[in-house]
Amino acid sequence: SHLAHTMSHRPTHLSRRQTLCTLAAGCLTFCATAAPTMNALAAAPLTTAPTEVVADLKLAQLRGHAPLRFFGLLVYEARLWALPAFEPERYVQLPFALELEYARKLEGDAIAERSVAEMRRVGEFTEAQSKAWLAFMNQAFPNVGAQDRLTGLHDGAGGVRFFFNGKPTAAINDKAFARLFFGIWLSPKTSAPGLRNALIGKA
Repeated sequence: SHLAHTMSHRPTHLSRRQTLCTLAAGCLTFCATAAPTMNALAAAPLTTAPTEVVADLKLAQLRGHAPLRFFGLLVYEARLWALPAFEPERYVQLPFALELEYARKLEGDAIAERSVAEMRRVGEFTEAQSKAWLAFMNQAFPNVGAQDRLTGLHDGAGGVRFFFNGKPTAAINDKAFARLFFGIWLSPKTSAPGLRNALIGKA
């Protein structure tokens, strides 16, 4: 998602790790394409929905999956779990789950901050909403490491619950948040249309 533009506005004193955390955390601005050669994480997506998804969406199926890479480094594998009748254009009105399995360490607050930035690409919202959503996501997103999973479950009516390795972290009932957050991956306005196509099964 606009990596070159983002990097050009980063202070030069940031360490490589800080830059990676800030840029890679939850954003789609990097080269989000499925490379021909992938490690085991990206090459072998699960075919059975995780327990936190099955609990609410018993018939959920893997709609699509794709790795997110940053200069060739795998950041995470994204998976979209949805019911057979899922329609991408109506994602705000339908239940589904988005699962991210990370391949490296990232800080939770950086994931939250990057998510707010990506949500602004999907649609407008107020500064008050920005602050409230950032505080909520700071609670929802802990620091992650290799093979850690973050799952966002959408109930189809604006209710969102987040899970870390299958355990609940935070929940919110906010249609605007649901539309914009999941729009990072599913909206036609996403900064990574290739990743979106892979998730919804068009790739």
